[in-house]
Amino acid sequence: MKKIILLSLFLVFAFANIATAQTKVSGIVLDKMNQPVPFANIVFKGSNTGIVSNEDGRFYLESPKTYTALLVTSAGFSDKEIPLEKTVNYNFKIVLSEAEALNEVVIFTGKTSKKNNPALDILRKIWERKRKNGLYQFNQYQMQKYEKVEFDMNTIDSAFMKNKLFKGMEFVFNHVDTSDVTGKTYLPIFINESVYDVYGDNKLKKTKENITGSKTSGFNGNQQILSFVKDLYSDYNIYDNHLTFFDKSFTSPLSKTGIDVYNYVLKDSAYIDKKWCYNIVFYPRRKNELTFKGDFWVNDTTFAIKKINMGVTKSANINWVKDIYIEQEFDVENDSVFLLTRDYMMSDFALNKKEKSKGVYGKRTTLYRDHKFNIQKPEKFYKEEVNYIDNAVYDRPDEFWDENRFEKLNKDELGIYKMLDTLQTVKRFKQIYNLVSILGSGYVEFKNFDYGPIFSTFGYNEVEGLRVRVGGRTYFGPNDPWRIQAYTAYGFDDSKFKYGVSGKWMVDKKKRFIISGGNRRDIEQIGASLTTTNDILGRSFASSALFTTGSNGKLTNINLSNISFEMEPMKNFVVQAGLSYRTLESASPTFSLDYYTTLPTPANPAGVVASAVTQSEANIQFEFMPNRKTIGFGVERDLVDSPFSHFFVNFSYGLKGVFNSDFAYEKIQIYYKQPIIIGPLGRSNIILETGKTFGTIPLGLMSVIPGNQTYFTIENTFSNLNFYEFITDQYTTLQWNHDFGGRLFARIPFMRKLNWREFVGVKGVYGTISAANRAINASDQPYNAPENVYWEYNAGIGNIFKVFRIDFSWRGSYLNTPDANKFAVKGSFGFYF
Repeated sequence: MKKIILLSLFLVFAFANIATAQTKVSGIVLDKMNQPVPFANIVFKGSNTGIVSNEDGRFYLESPKTYTALLVTSAGFSDKEIPLEKTVNYNFKIVLSEAEALNEVVIFTGKTSKKNNPALDILRKIWERKRKNGLYQFNQYQMQKYEKVEFDMNTIDSAFMKNKLFKGMEFVFNHVDTSDVTGKTYLPIFINESVYDVYGDNKLKKTKENITGSKTSGFNGNQQILSFVKDLYSDYNIYDNHLTFFDKSFTSPLSKTGIDVYNYVLKDSAYIDKKWCYNIVFYPRRKNELTFKGDFWVNDTTFAIKKINMGVTKSANINWVKDIYIEQEFDVENDSVFLLTRDYMMSDFALNKKEKSKGVYGKRTTLYRDHKFNIQKPEKFYKEEVNYIDNAVYDRPDEFWDENRFEKLNKDELGIYKMLDTLQTVKRFKQIYNLVSILGSGYVEFKNFDYGPIFSTFGYNEVEGLRVRVGGRTYFGPNDPWRIQAYTAYGFDDSKFKYGVSGKWMVDKKKRFIISGGNRRDIEQIGASLTTTNDILGRSFASSALFTTGSNGKLTNINLSNISFEMEPMKNFVVQAGLSYRTLESASPTFSLDYYTTLPTPANPAGVVASAVTQSEANIQFEFMPNRKTIGFGVERDLVDSPFSHFFVNFSYGLKGVFNSDFAYEKIQIYYKQPIIIGPLGRSNIILETGKTFGTIPLGLMSVIPGNQTYFTIENTFSNLNFYEFITDQYTTLQWNHDFGGRLFARIPFMRKLNWREFVGVKGVYGTISAANRAINASDQPYNAPENVYWEYNAGIGNIFKVFRIDFSWRGSYLNTPDANKFAVKGSFGFYF
């Protein structure tokens, strides 16, 4: 009975929406053969409000004003006027006729010409003036910015509302609304509002945003969701050649390379805000490429964009996203200055791209006002704060929002806050939220404590056999100033318990001065990576993979303790100094770390051999990550998943004699990673690692070139190498890998629908071993160094079933090494856009 009453209330609410809406139209555009007409231009007669049909000819158009007719135009067809007898008109079927050559002038059909096209003449004028328009005309600028981000479940129907999943939460359906872009019903589940003061200096090429207020409801405080939101809505400039969304590079319709990927048609001209403007429609020349379809209005004298609407084509090779719609509006500041005042972006996330599939809308509305120009600020003003903390920003009263919202929330939006706050008190919702949180973070949440990570619960190796691990961490909130983590593990073959415990405390929040320390006793595959840190709880996948391609018995018992001090003196530049103490001993009777403490002589041919290493070490490291974006300001932060450069340097010093330490040495390690986005050709990563140890050290302290004996891809390892196949005390590795993003397969007709993606790569290493280090080796492990450069290359196919990638790797050198792996196949799983 309760469900029936709520359903009745929803129907009343839905009919109320219909009664108050002015004009809504949806339908499909067809030709006389009943085939869809893609990219047709549909506008309300007597207005500039319009839309371009999608690849299936479908469209939805809405306006708060009342209109009585539609105008439908498309290259190669006669214009058609459709009378609107009602304010709400769904499922229109519009049939266009081919243009008659005798009395109509049709310049372009299908693929438009690159010659004698007036639309391209205008486009070239836009290129010439793009650096002279808008904010680029001024040395300095400042303004206010208001941003509203919302997530909504969409395609809400009666069957969806009756789902047992929503038992106890039926009241939320009173807030169902209709999208003015797609015409689908939706239900808000998250909303965030933020206000900023924005400053920029075109001479210094510096920008700065100061947040003055932020308000959130729905999943408040969830770091993963907030990180996803920040990554989803990265800033972009419509005039740039390429626009990056979801870590993919789309060709802008205003790009200089746009002529090669878009068709352009000059459709109309009219006055907009007393400015004469041209209307140009654009749509892609080929399917499966990262392109848009839509139209823009451009001024006839400044060639500045006045308004642009565009949506990602349905065939674009991007996962989990059915639609992306962008709308920007520019206001005329004076005769020659057009400024962006409204930016709207909507994404429709769904498991598939079928028209009726349910999903989630992600929407961002950004408004700008109060522009001021040529007010110079000192260069130090633009220096970004390391850890901006102002709790008052997140606790502004209602009066602040009444004054600082650029546009008032409508009645439905005001009700969202109350609905979402109420929803989070419902037991059923909490259960759903907790499940999503577990899958996203890997931890099961309890009060002030998280159990996990659950994905590390089981493992296997030849020494421990089946391995079970349990652990957890303190968690009072995403911005905790301190955190303690611990775990214990048990191997069923060696019948031994292992453990690790660590803690960290942020003493100074502004400079992020952090003290950390801990202890771990466990079995580890040392040499699983070249550039090492003293992370107490870090563990290589190589030590506990459930399935391997060969023996993984070359494991080491490690007892590691450390204390470190970390500071971030400037944004994304981290300095850390620490002390560590470790003991290393072979964990397997078939593997030895033995070394000579006294070399063999004629008088003592056996020499003196030791099996365990005791080592104290001091280290200092520098880490610089320009353009890295983070979420939160606690002792642990989440990263926004966007590409950034990474430069790391570590100096280590062996303290012989300290706590019975065995060796004195100096070690330097350098790591550099540079992502490169190459426009429509995809993205490359170049990674350089180099290091050298000065002094005499045993096998346990050498730099082992990391192999990979699992069936899965592990970053910064060599797929065709076994563990300990190459050992060095100085090394240099260089690797290049590239993701084409499906650009090549999109050109092959029978492969387009698969939406597979192409990967290629090559990596190599050069290294040597000093005579002194060779001399003290008493283990059964032969010392081989890649003095003639070892290299391998790979090619892969990704996006198989949207979650799987397979890589094929070939050995390029050292082909005659005993038991050499000349070919390897590795796989990986992941959710990628």
